[in-house]
Amino acid sequence: MDFGGLRALEKVDLYVAEAEIVAIIGPNGAGKTTFFNCITCVYQPHRGDMIIYPPGKASKSLNGLKPNTVTEMGIARTFQNIRLFKEMTVLENVMVGRHCRTRAGIAGAILCTRKTIREEQETLEFSYGMLRKVGLEKQTNEKASDLPYGAQRRLEIARALATEPFLLLLDEPAAGMNPSETAELDELISRIREEDGISILLIEHDMKLVMNISDRIYVLDYGHLIAEGTPQQVTGNPEVIKAYLGECFDA
Repeated sequence: MDFGGLRALEKVDLYVAEAEIVAIIGPNGAGKTTFFNCITCVYQPHRGDMIIYPPGKASKSLNGLKPNTVTEMGIARTFQNIRLFKEMTVLENVMVGRHCRTRAGIAGAILCTRKTIREEQETLEFSYGMLRKVGLEKQTNEKASDLPYGAQRRLEIARALATEPFLLLLDEPAAGMNPSETAELDELISRIREEDGISILLIEHDMKLVMNISDRIYVLDYGHLIAEGTPQQVTGNPEVIKAYLGECFDA
């Protein structure tokens, strides 16, 4: 992926297996979020192939698709900077995430057909279930903007889960959280994998969280993949220590 004369990503080759938690780490500017933007088709990479293998379905290419199509195909994400509908309620935010799984059109909404009413009820119940999963069922009718920071992060995850993904992308989910909130996030991510069988790819700077929940870790530095392996393998890699972990651990 190039931006003018800057090459943000170069020969980044990685995979995520079914029901696996994989982390991408690296210094600021390493290309981590750019990679997320490529595989969700916010950006179109200049070269390379992005292939998904939805459970029980044939493989498909993501190249050239629109972001909403990628979501419909089973890839959901959260963002480094929280992007909630601040003036909508907690429940309404999650219900928005169900849009790609509903079929009612304008005519059905105007006429209030039986099918539309049933679908709205199903959306309501499903969305409430997602709030219960992330521990926000008691804040259903609160404004999203009134939630504490950590709860807003969990709401964004609930909205992503409402799309029923097989792959969940989390962009720095623990950013700005205190230790207690991070511990809750750790438990939530692990539970999503265990209960729903969802594959998770996350970008994160909190090394304690990364080492605790990741099956494998990829390390990016200036757009290049410099290491890959288990948490134990990565922490012992001299290149990784020099590029990232050394300064992080010293701090």
